[in-house]
This record gives sequence, C-alpha cells and structure tokens, in this order.
Amino acid sequence: PEGLPAILSVVLALGVQRMALHQAVVKKLTSVETLGSASVICSDKTGTLTKSEMTIQEVVTASGSMVVTGIGYAPEGDVAPDADRDGRPDVEPLSDALRDEVTVVLSGGAMASDAQLSQEDGVWRVLGDPTEGAFLVAERKLGTEGSRQGRFTRIGEVPFTSERKLMSVVYADAAHDTTVMLSKGAPDVLLERCTHVRVDGVAQELTPSLREHFTAEITGMSSRALRTLAVAYRDLSDDEVAAARAGGEGDEDRFDQVEKGLTLAGVVGIIDPPRPEAADAVAEAHRAGVRVLMITGDHPATAGRIATDLGIVGPGARVLTGRELSGMDAPALRAAVREVSVYARVAPEHKMRIVSALQAQGHTVSMTGDGVNDAPALRAADIGVAMGVTGTQVTKEAATMVLADDNFATIVDAVREGRRIFDNIKKFLRYLLSSNMGEVLTVFGGVVLAGVIGLGGQSASGVVLPLVATQILWINLITDSAPALAMGVDPSVEDVMGRPPRRPEDHVVDAAMWGGVLLIGAVMAAAALGTLDIFLPGGLVDIAGVSTDDLATARTAAFTTLVLAQLFNTLNSRSETVSAFSHLLVNRWLWGAIALGVAAQIAVVEVPLLQAAFSTSSLDAVHWGVTVAMASLVLWVDEARKAVRRMRAR
Repeated sequence: PEGLPAILSVVLALGVQRMALHQAVVKKLTSVETLGSASVICSDKTGTLTKSEMTIQEVVTASGSMVVTGIGYAPEGDVAPDADRDGRPDVEPLSDALRDEVTVVLSGGAMASDAQLSQEDGVWRVLGDPTEGAFLVAERKLGTEGSRQGRFTRIGEVPFTSERKLMSVVYADAAHDTTVMLSKGAPDVLLERCTHVRVDGVAQELTPSLREHFTAEITGMSSRALRTLAVAYRDLSDDEVAAARAGGEGDEDRFDQVEKGLTLAGVVGIIDPPRPEAADAVAEAHRAGVRVLMITGDHPATAGRIATDLGIVGPGARVLTGRELSGMDAPALRAAVREVSVYARVAPEHKMRIVSALQAQGHTVSMTGDGVNDAPALRAADIGVAMGVTGTQVTKEAATMVLADDNFATIVDAVREGRRIFDNIKKFLRYLLSSNMGEVLTVFGGVVLAGVIGLGGQSASGVVLPLVATQILWINLITDSAPALAMGVDPSVEDVMGRPPRRPEDHVVDAAMWGGVLLIGAVMAAAALGTLDIFLPGGLVDIAGVSTDDLATARTAAFTTLVLAQLFNTLNSRSETVSAFSHLLVNRWLWGAIALGVAAQIAVVEVPLLQAAFSTSSLDAVHWGVTVAMASLVLWVDEARKAVRRMRAR
C-alpha cells in the first residue's frame, strides 16, 4: 500500500501527542512501539513510586528518640520526646541534653546542604534536593535556625556521590574561632567512620553497645518505611583546613582521610509516602505481564517495606544490595534477576549490569534515572526514562522518554498507550493489505475467469478487465486514506493490558493475520466478480430480467461492490478476534470516513461529470441492493471466522 509510510508516521505522531498530554514526552517515534513491548520496568523509588515530599519524622540520638510532627514543607509542627518509646507525653519539652543533641543533628544536616526553603504566595517550597529541604523544615520547627546566622562561613565541600553515599562541608565557626566539618550520609556508611558520639554536649567514645543501639534504631525506622540519614562532625586541624579550602569535586580521595574519626550527632528517619496511584499502577503492570523492579539507594529494609506496600513483592521477599551485586559474576547476576525484584544501596554501574542481565534473558527493559551517572544505563536500556522534574539535562538527552511529572503511573500509562498504538498499526495494516489483496484478486480473477462470468464475449479485440484503471485509483483514494487514518486513532476494543507483552521475535504481520488477509481479499474478489456475473448476460449466474446489463453498468456495480466491501472491512479490521459489533460506535472518525466514502461513491456513480471521468453508469434500486448485499459478505464471513477463533481460544 503506497499510503502506508505516511499513515504510519501520522499515527505514531498522534500517539506521541497523546502521551505528551499524559506527561510522557517521547523523543523518538519508534520508541512508541517499543513501549508497548516492555516486559520489565526498572524504577527508582524516591519521587517516582513515592511523592518526594520528604519530611523528617523521627530523630534518634544517644540520649533518646524524638518525633517531629507535621507533614510537608510548611514548618508547622513540634519536636518532642517519643511517647511510644519513653512512656512520656508528647507535650513534655525536650531536656537540655536532648535539645542539644537534636539541634546539632538538624542544624548540622541543614548546613550540610545546598537547598533553600522559601514561601511564595502562602505556599512553602524547597528549591533543591527534597531530602536536604527536610532538614531545613525540621530545623525551623525546632526554632534554632536563627542561632547560626552570621556565625558560620562555608569554606569547602565534597558533594554527595552514589559511590561514597555521603557528603561533607567545612565551615569556619566565628564564635569559637575553629573550623568544623559536617558530614551527612547513609547511616551504615557514616557509622563506620565514627569513633565518638555526642552525649549532652560532650563527645564520648562510641562503644559497641551504643553502635548496637543506633543500628537497632536504624533497622526499626527502615522497617517502618522511613529513609534514614546520619549526621556527624569533627574539628579540623590547620593542615586539614588547607586541604578543605582546596577541596571540591574530584578531591574525594583527599577527603577520605579527613572523613574519619567523626563524632556521631544522631540519625533521622524521613518519611516519603508512596504515591496514592502507584499501587494501582504496579497491579496494572503485573496484570499486563510486566515485571516491576525497584532500584534505590535506600536502606534494604526501607526498600523492602515500600516494595511490599506497593505490591511489587510479597512479604519477606529478598532484597539484593549493591555490595552483593558487586560480588556476583554474570551468570550469578542473571540467575538473581530472575527472582529478585528489589535492589537497595545500588550505584549507577549496578543499574547497567541489571539492564544487561535482563536483556540477555530476552526482556525488553525500561529503566528510569535522574542523575548524570544514570545516563549509560538509560542508553543501554530499550526504553530509557528520564525524570523531567528532578532529572539532569544529561539524563534527559540520553533517555528516549521524559516523565514530566516523575510519576511511575505515567510509565504504565505509556505502556498502555504503546500497546494501543501497536494494535492500531496492526488494524490499518490488516485493513490495507486485505483491501489491496481484494483489488489484486478481483483483476486477476476477472482475467482468468472471464469466460465463466460473462466477460469473455464483451470484446472481440482482447481481454476485458473487470475494473478500469481510473476506478482502481479511485478505490485507493477513497479506502486507503481516511479509513486507515481513522483506525490509527481507534479506541481500544480489546483489553490491551490483559495480555502478556509482545515477544521481540513476534512478527507484526504474523501467520494468523496473513490468513485473514487472504481470506478477506478472496471474499472481496468473489463478491465483486459475483456482482459482475449477476448483471452480465452469459455468465455463470443468469437471472431472468436481471442478467441483462451492458458492460459499463455491470462493471459499475462490481466497482461499487468492491468499494463498499472495503468500507465494511474497516469494521472487521478493528480486531482479529472481537466482533465488529462490539464497541461499534466509539470511533466517530471511522464513521465519518465511512460516510465520506459512501457519499463519494454515490457521486461517482450518479453525477454525469464524474461518470465520464470514471467510466461509470447510473444504478437503480436493484443494483444498489445487490451491491450492498454482496459487499456485506465480507462482514459476515469475518464474523464467522472470529467466532471460530474465540471458540478455539476458550
């Protein structure tokens, strides 16, 4: 079909437009079809499966545990002793020891950040990393943010990296004429670098029992789906200050020697609630036969709890850590990814290995990312998905799709839309191929069977064709354009998410479609040639008073039958198995195309000016009745074929 490339491009472009309206910006037309074939979705946790509204909810220090009330970025709430643990009422004020320790934790975490908290039009917003913003909000709730204004001057820092899992900043303290380094990071990483702990304003040795205390608290918070971060500090010598002033990105090795012998201030538990729609989206993905993998840098217990709450895995499922991944060779990793769906404490290179292992098993993989180091994994994946809100420009350039809302549900919506678009491509392929097959078989059969259907005696000079060239061109103009485009925007008549993903080795035009194309093409040809035979004298069918027309009239009737048969075929082609009468009126564009085609055909047959151009003659009521009845055979034969397929499927 000569119109196929243009129609395919238009349909893909319309699909991209619809996805953009649903917050999924696809950068390549061909990626639309790939989305519908996705069999594994690898997703980040923070901001994608969760709301990314980080709020510190618990603070643990050496002297006790505190709760922080209030949710969101508005600094409205209190910091009070945890009544559930200590048996004290929440209204009891903090002791001097607790206040000192929690102040160092929250203020230290706020200083070890680059985020800003501001209020615009009555709404509090965080500019920067949401986790760092959570410290700023909690510090305001404690009411100590003003005590450090004008006292500290930042003179150096080493930014957070996914490999180090911590960051450090260096401040000059004007009040004490000292220089202090503040570190913030994953508790399991930071605890290894701590030798002391702050207790009532004094640094004491971090004994094994205190380590066990903090480890138990961290595990408990993680099991409650809280993200945990630790804060530590130490004073720097003059030599270390000189290194700090020259420090920066790329000087991590130099800082690695300084970031030891730290004094632990405490640990915070940050809540990042799952998105309300995420659980439904995960369930929909599973129903569609698509695995969902959570890949996060959080604590394994936190990752496992969130994954269980969202239905990604069942209770007690295994969580694989980045350290375990690093110790696996390729065969061991391939075996692991068959079973494990939750990965914690991972680095960007682990994402790359997970993608490769899944692709080696024949999966079509979608991978999300937001950081610069995620770009290689996004490029390696079949569908690289970048975060539109928190993602870097490098990540967006590497991705094939950008989520404007950073929402996991949008990925599942894009998979659904990709499957719908692929179904629509198959619809107009089925329609165009079967319609063109009908034209080919009509001309071929008319030549081969000329003597049988009454064409043989119509001319002494040679073979008489059942259709003239202008009529074939007209059929292509009417049936190969508007109806095919209308099928490209057809709503789903099947449950596209109720079947497994299409396998990479599956053909677009498979054996079943070829069988339908040949059958419908043969029925079209039989209907057109049968109509010609009915109205021509001397054919196989000779009806008194009917088989008396001249060649022009009989050919016009056959020509009209073929046009109407192809318009009937638009209803057939909407599904390989679902009845044409199911969801019959949902596509107004298709019905508009059918109405336009019928009106144009009537004009070609009945308007004198067009009769001369297309070698047609006027038809009476008998002719029109026979052409409609013969053309409808396409619909009834295909309905019978679909019924047989449904019976076999059951």
